[in-house]
Amino acid sequence: MQRKVNVLLLLFGLIGAVVGFALGELLLGAYGDSMPRPVLIGLYFGVAALAIGLGCLIAELMQPLLSGSSWRARYTDLSWKLLAPATLVLLFVGGSLFQLLYGLHLGGERQVRDYVLVIDNSGSMTETDPGDERFAAARELVDRMNEKTRVAVVVFTDQAQVVQPFTRMDRQIEKDEVYAAIDSLQTAEGGTDFAVALEQTLSLIDTRTEPDRGVMAILLSDGQSDADIQSQLDRFVSQEIVLHTVGLALDDASGVAALQSIATATGGSYHDVREAGELSLVYRSLYDESVEDRTLVTERDGASADSGFYQWLRILSIAALGALIGVGMGVFFDNRYLARSFGIGGAVGGLIGGWLLEGSLSGIGFTDGLSRLGALLLIAFFIGLFPLFVAVRENTRGQNAGSGKPRRAARVGRPTDDEDRRSTRDRRNRGF
Repeated sequence: MQRKVNVLLLLFGLIGAVVGFALGELLLGAYGDSMPRPVLIGLYFGVAALAIGLGCLIAELMQPLLSGSSWRARYTDLSWKLLAPATLVLLFVGGSLFQLLYGLHLGGERQVRDYVLVIDNSGSMTETDPGDERFAAARELVDRMNEKTRVAVVVFTDQAQVVQPFTRMDRQIEKDEVYAAIDSLQTAEGGTDFAVALEQTLSLIDTRTEPDRGVMAILLSDGQSDADIQSQLDRFVSQEIVLHTVGLALDDASGVAALQSIATATGGSYHDVREAGELSLVYRSLYDESVEDRTLVTERDGASADSGFYQWLRILSIAALGALIGVGMGVFFDNRYLARSFGIGGAVGGLIGGWLLEGSLSGIGFTDGLSRLGALLLIAFFIGLFPLFVAVRENTRGQNAGSGKPRRAARVGRPTDDEDRRSTRDRRNRGF
């Protein structure tokens, strides 16, 4: 048992990490919006493991410092056969399972599935939104929604009306129904009353057939309301309903303050829009942030953005995947000592890499890519380094594959080849 490091293996492992990163980024870019998340992340880590493993295998073939010259002479064919199953296949399965676990809602929060668009339709909208851009933005948002969501539409002046009850977006016919309801809207006379709008929204939410689904409301207005809405806000908070507000061309400081206070009280956000044509971008941003689409290698947003549970789940998952990469390399080298050393090193590298991802992913493509590259480099580096700390034994000539036990020349009681030759000479001398 020796503690040593193969510098060439360490270098080629890092090169493999860079190659695996590049291939993985191509996968994320090409299939990030279309491929099921467990499959995508499984392929990401499978390709990375294959590239790192291939680099290390080539290094040991060139300089068999860890596995020994006997391995290069006798077991390289087996190593080539085991390379893909022990890296690509193993990490595809492992990455898929950990991503499936990470994508589940286990932290206690409710995923937003129901949306209410609360739209100001008072007479002042003829000036701030003469082209009815608010209705076009609502249509675009409905078109963006997936089959798991439901949407409802409420319009208000000094009165409030439900123009579309909760409708599931799983078929085009349902979306067309919502489009028709929105297209039928016209700007009405009257003032702006937030109290009736919020009361109507709460009554609509109370009628849902699936009350356990998370719900989010978006209130759009261009005016100010002096109505007392504290009782409605308390109900929003008690039912954990997030209410975002959008101010359209608001020059009145009191109107801005009112919408900001509504959003703050319910855990939502306020958005100031100067031109009606910008409403679609705000709606899209709010919807995308609410959709829980967590992956192990991208920014976590929505309700779980600050979740300590998912923070640790990501870190431990990356550490486990790093350990799997190391163990898989020990498997194709057919050496259990290397599997142990590489596995521990991969776990340490994955733990640090998980911390790196958790602390640096921000949704910015270039910097997030650098974070993912850093995590893979850390895993490859500690895998190659750890034989210096966790002793390994060469696959010496005459050992069973990966067992570390010398092969017996013959069974007990059976003569060896030398004994057979001596017996033959004796028989000849005796005349036999």
